Amino acid sequence: MRRAGWWAGGVLLAGVVGAAVWLLPRGPAGWGAALAAQRPAAAASAAVPLDFRADEVVRPVQAALPRTLEFSGPLVAPQTAQLRAKAAGTLSALHVAEGERVRAGQVLGRIDIVELDSRIAERGAQLASARASLAQAERSHASNERLAAQDFISPIALENSRTQLDTARAALAAAQAALETTRSARRDAVLLAPIDGIVARRQALPGEQVAPEQPVLSLVDLRRLELAGTVPTHEVGWLQPGMAVALQVEGSDAPVAATLARIAPAAEPGTRAIGVVVALDNPGERLRAGQYALARVRLPDAQQRLLLPQAAVTLSAGQAQVWVIADGRLARRAVTLGRRDEAGGRVEVLAGLDAGATVLATRFEQLREGRPARVQAAADAVPARASQAAQALAASAGAEPAARALR
Repeated sequence: MRRAGWWAGGVLLAGVVGAAVWLLPRGPAGWGAALAAQRPAAAASAAVPLDFRADEVVRPVQAALPRTLEFSGPLVAPQTAQLRAKAAGTLSALHVAEGERVRAGQVLGRIDIVELDSRIAERGAQLASARASLAQAERSHASNERLAAQDFISPIALENSRTQLDTARAALAAAQAALETTRSARRDAVLLAPIDGIVARRQALPGEQVAPEQPVLSLVDLRRLELAGTVPTHEVGWLQPGMAVALQVEGSDAPVAATLARIAPAAEPGTRAIGVVVALDNPGERLRAGQYALARVRLPDAQQRLLLPQAAVTLSAGQAQVWVIADGRLARRAVTLGRRDEAGGRVEVLAGLDAGATVLATRFEQLREGRPARVQAAADAVPARASQAAQALAASAGAEPAARALR
């Protein structure tokens, strides 16, 4: 029975081997042709060129690359004034509120100065007394001069008379100055606007007791605004007063035209930055002090540079590179970059690329160097891609029977 089982197993194994040999392709190639048919579908499709549309490639262009310098800061109103109390007293009236427009010389409020009228009357009485004393001194001195001419008094007595006259004149001048000072206090009791502008803040209320030099009102003129910013010391040499500046103010859609007004003569302590001031007219007073703004200064470039889109440049291990189509195949080129234009999405190529190179305009995944590639015209792009897919599918389908035959 055991020999009969071995014989049955041998017959079965011989049948399987015979069937496999019968399934193999016949001909001179024999076994070698069968093994060659086992190549993967990827190898068959690798010979098909990659087709890129015309908008997927770009050529470097020679053009100027203007530089844009940016700095930011809040808007301020250079014409700002604080109205202060000139004398101590009670703020009896304040005629304006925050946000109201005022004119230079307009009466904005009054301060009730205690006992001001009584002091003015006292100074007036002192002035009258000084005038009477001066008149008496003048009459006495005139009489003494006549007596001295007749030798009835000594020269020393005449000199004393002249001194008394000078003293009376000085007393009169002092009384007049004291009265004028008291009257000026009455003028200081009236609060007048020093400039045209808008009331920004009320710092005292009617009924409050105010002291000399205490702030009462803050006024601001919004017809002209400034932006104070800083730029690095290595960039300030590109700027000059009078240059055009575009301001992007928060809350405003369109940029505002301004002018670079001033540049500080030295860097700020503890920094490597230099202050710059941008001035802008605000006739409609649409902008307000305190709004944040971004200033952009466009610096012209007199040099022609080799430019590429930033999307065409990739980084590999810290090295900038681009993919090009050269002699019908993909090639990778290491490049050296220069200036960048972030707003325009362009970058300067200093070395590693010719002006006539055909560069892939964007990043593609799984590219292999040496792979056949070509640029299709716009009308042929879709059929070419369909043909490429059909060829790859046919190559994969042709390899499938051979692989199935070896299984």
